[in-house]
Amino acid sequence: MNETVERALALAEEKFVTVGGPGGQNVNKVATAVQLRVDIFALGLSPEVFHRLRAIAGSKLTKAGELVLTANEYRTQAENREAARARLVALVEDALTPPKSRVKTRLNRVGKVERLKTKKARGTVKANRGKVEW
Repeated sequence: MNETVERALALAEEKFVTVGGPGGQNVNKVATAVQLRVDIFALGLSPEVFHRLRAIAGSKLTKAGELVLTANEYRTQAENREAARARLVALVEDALTPPKSRVKTRLNRVGKVERLKTKKARGTVKANRGKVEW
């Protein structure tokens, strides 16, 4: 595991909260959902990784720079804790991997002619639609 991912897991603060879902009346009494909070400024990320993480996190990121992940799909605290931690690891690893650079493709002359021919045919079909002149 990457040291940045390990640092994120070490800095994560867990808080258990009550939430609806499966479990019957037990849901109202037991706080099984976990809320994981990580300060992304404390991670010491490089600027490009920081910006990627900010873009990937979206609404999970607060204005104060805290990444908030909530897991409540399971009925036990332990399973929800593992789910939240796995989500955090996936998010940080996604931010750490740089995006693939796009390779420009070049269309040959025959391809250009074919493309223009199909465009012309499509335009003719659309031009023939409409009111009919008698």
